Amino acid sequence: MLLFSITGFTLNHANWVTAKPEVTTRTAVLPEGLLSELRQLAEDEAEQERPLPASTAKWLSQALGIRASDRTAEWSPEEIYVSLPRPGGDAWATIDLETGEVRHEITDRGWISYLNDLHKGRNTGPAWSLFIDIFAAAALIFATTGLLLLKLHANQRPATWPLVGFGLVLPLLIAILFIH
Repeated sequence: MLLFSITGFTLNHANWVTAKPEVTTRTAVLPEGLLSELRQLAEDEAEQERPLPASTAKWLSQALGIRASDRTAEWSPEEIYVSLPRPGGDAWATIDLETGEVRHEITDRGWISYLNDLHKGRNTGPAWSLFIDIFAAAALIFATTGLLLLKLHANQRPATWPLVGFGLVLPLLIAILFIH
């Protein structure tokens, strides 16, 4: 909850947090056998978005550390483009079908951006998404049991329900009056 609260603050005041993105570019040349296979597949214009062949994805993983086996690539007669978004940055790879040059660019926006993306679940994958869902359910149970405890002890504390009501009405009034 602490990390979620901190990233809520950094998201709300993003203009206070400056980041200098670091861009790293790496290149390699695809082996001729794989390039020939890709050229043949690129001629089939029926599917312009499809995954890379397993052999090419494996080579990309070994040569440049690119995990492309679960990604959809955009195919054209000249090149193949693979978008590789990630928390705290971005990445992409292109394969030039004429020369076989593979260009991989990674943009890193820093650890605050990384944590903010975790907060939002952006480009984090299914495991993190499941974690956030479980966390949200736990927070809902925490809030519900808190209200039940308030109900249990409200008779001895007369200010309980006016304070709870104020806590509900205040955000509503702020939204109605100041959000346009």
